[in-house]
Amino acid sequence: MNRAKNRILVVDDQRETCELIAALLQREGIVPLLAYDGKTAMQIMRAQWPEALILDILLPDLDGLEVLRQVKALDEDLPVVILTGHPGVRGAVAAMRASAYDYLSKPYDHAELLRVVRRALQERQFSLRRKHAVAEGNAHRDLAQTMGPSGAIGRLIAEVNCVAKSNFSVVILGETGTGKEVVARAIHEASPRASRPFVPVDCGAIPETLIEAELFGHEKGSFTGALGQKPGRFEQAAGGTLLLDEVSNMPLSAQAKVLRALQERTVYRVGGTVPIKVDVRVLAAGNRDLEAVAAAGRFRVDLFFRLNEFTLRVPPLRQRQEDILYLARRFLDQTNQELNKRVCGFSEPASQALLNYSWPGNVRQLRSTVRRAVLLAEEVVAEAHLDIMGESGPAPSPPLLNTLLETPPGACLSLKKVVAQSTVAVEREVLLQALRRTSGNKAEAARLLQIDYKTIQSKIKKCGIASNPQSL
Repeated sequence: MNRAKNRILVVDDQRETCELIAALLQREGIVPLLAYDGKTAMQIMRAQWPEALILDILLPDLDGLEVLRQVKALDEDLPVVILTGHPGVRGAVAAMRASAYDYLSKPYDHAELLRVVRRALQERQFSLRRKHAVAEGNAHRDLAQTMGPSGAIGRLIAEVNCVAKSNFSVVILGETGTGKEVVARAIHEASPRASRPFVPVDCGAIPETLIEAELFGHEKGSFTGALGQKPGRFEQAAGGTLLLDEVSNMPLSAQAKVLRALQERTVYRVGGTVPIKVDVRVLAAGNRDLEAVAAAGRFRVDLFFRLNEFTLRVPPLRQRQEDILYLARRFLDQTNQELNKRVCGFSEPASQALLNYSWPGNVRQLRSTVRRAVLLAEEVVAEAHLDIMGESGPAPSPPLLNTLLETPPGACLSLKKVVAQSTVAVEREVLLQALRRTSGNKAEAARLLQIDYKTIQSKIKKCGIASNPQSL
């Protein structure tokens, strides 16, 4: 066992106890992490992800058993050793029912404590190896490593762990680029179906005329180009998980057949008459509120309720700033390895620019930004290497097209009018960003946008943009 990499979190409100245990662990080559209350312990859990936990029952804020329950919601396999100065049968039983690994009373024997710790670490490594054997990829095995250490992601991980063991259908909502497919894969890999296929389908990328054949398969000669028999995605995901990504884009005709497939656990290939039994767990993802789309008549309400047995909301990057620099560093390290470079980090202005930006493209945009910056940088990523405007505040409002799609049928604008209004809105936003970047200097903004001064003046007037730089 390589103890040098092991980290153990010690939680006790008595500092001398923590420091004594820390000294014992350090002699064993183990890195101790110390917390004197439950709240700090949970923060360290989400940021450091230790290999084991030594936990006192009586803490000044949270009850020790409550900390145990929260820890297990984040990492059910983490070995937790309860250490208390108030021994009792009832306390031991309660701890074991809450999935503690072992229970020791103060004053404890140092040698016994170390024996329990060694055994717990060995069992932890065995458990991880067993899980890794059925996992499909490192990138999706650990949501905390993939998405960040923030409290928002910690809560998301707890929800994923809660629902993964069930067979519930799950709706995963979040803006573009937040990592909805990563969450879906994590649900699959933590489920009893992990050894079976995970099959994603982008419902927005398949033409309406082909989506039924894609989902349910087709028989030879069932339509032009059907040169042979082909199983659909439902069959390909047999025993595993099917992800319907951007599900709100699915045509109503296909929605009816998906609903029937979920209810009857049976599909018919296009052009076929033989029922095919399917055992599939369905996850649905989208960047728009599916309930609102259903209320607007663009998604079947009965299918929405069938899919929405549990809802996960992936927070946008601007709402979890703790993850921005963590992810940026992770992408920097990956790009260094890919390009065989040694860019060592971000300058302070660059870090501040990353934190101040609103990231409308979320994690996907951050990754692209960091990769480009590492390509350009020599030793340190500077603010000039970042291809961002450096704006702060909330992300731009949704495009007019999304607003249009949420309006009831019959109240829609014409395509020509939608395009015209969208063009004006985009032009106005670009002008505002250019003026913010140049502190309201119109001549400099015109040069930045490669237009003449007269043109930018007329466009500013047309878009109703205030001339006062402080109001931009």
